[in-house]
Amino acid sequence: MTRLILASSSPRRKEILDKAGIPYKAISPDADEAFIGGYSPEDFVQELAKKKALSVIQSATEDDIIIGVDTIVLIEGNMLGKPCKKEDAKKMMHLLSGKTHYVISGVCILKTSGFEKVFYNKTKVEFLDLTDEEIEEYIQTDEPYDKAGGYAIQGLASKFIKGINGCYYNVMGLPLSAIYSVIKDMI
Repeated sequence: MTRLILASSSPRRKEILDKAGIPYKAISPDADEAFIGGYSPEDFVQELAKKKALSVIQSATEDDIIIGVDTIVLIEGNMLGKPCKKEDAKKMMHLLSGKTHYVISGVCILKTSGFEKVFYNKTKVEFLDLTDEEIEEYIQTDEPYDKAGGYAIQGLASKFIKGINGCYYNVMGLPLSAIYSVIKDMI
């Protein structure tokens, strides 16, 4: 029987699959997520997604489908990952304030039988102008510190988002419809 294995420990990715009614098993990947030089942002997230998927392949059987995903925020040529401390989160919020950025997720879908599809999904996000007080209040919460770009579209930062063009779930970290269109005939 085919199983879907999500190479992720992200609660948001799990939430998306749960809400969509797609059964899966989550396995935390063991992949180095350090920045790799010489890659475009799109190639970078695809490479990390592939590393994540490959890191859990030993847990798969022949029929299993493995999905690895990595997400970044791209603004003015800068790739933003997860802020480590309040100063990082503050800088990210100032950078995003009043501007448009892109959320890019790399996806790798593997089967041990040899199937492999690697792609990325890109969503345009526009932020409102933020005051220093709004930023300071926001970074005092727990929300920024485990999310690319320091925010969650479905969380406290939702009030800062003026609009999006593209996949909402991609901004959460899992471009569901793009993934589903690949795996729907496999499961």
